[in-house]
Amino acid sequence: MESFTVRRAKTSDVKSIRNLVRPLAEDRVLLEKEAVAYYENLQEFFVAEDAEGNVIGCGGLHVMWEDIAEVRTLASDAAWRGHGVGHRLLAKLLNEARELGVSRVFCLTFEVDFFLRNGFTVMAEQSAVDPEVYSELLRSTDEGVAEFLDLARVKPNTLGNTRMITHL
Repeated sequence: MESFTVRRAKTSDVKSIRNLVRPLAEDRVLLEKEAVAYYENLQEFFVAEDAEGNVIGCGGLHVMWEDIAEVRTLASDAAWRGHGVGHRLLAKLLNEARELGVSRVFCLTFEVDFFLRNGFTVMAEQSAVDPEVYSELLRSTDEGVAEFLDLARVKPNTLGNTRMITHL
């Protein structure tokens, strides 16, 4: 496989990000989002691109509170799986979390083995935040935050994935 680079996402990448996510959403591995959601959260995203400038992977880091963030929409092109794209994107997102001062990063995933290999553990206790922070997070309108908090209103949309966390 050729080499690839990881960089911050640009508005021109949204179509490619959606094309990466679509087949994974059809397989119920990721949730598909409207284009507007990607534009609104673009500053959270990084992409991997091959030597020809094709987007071959993506991932986002969503800060939820002072000390916790979520890895979101980590995906790679099927032809590039097993070539380090996801690993490099995740490393970039974790480095970004460190730079922002976040000490814990979680994800909701079906790719348990991948995240285990990258330092995550399955959350034994599903409440990763204390009650005071929990009550503050309840005010968020973000669906990912609601899913993290395991709120009943998102149950119909839950994919049945595993909550995992790493400490930086």
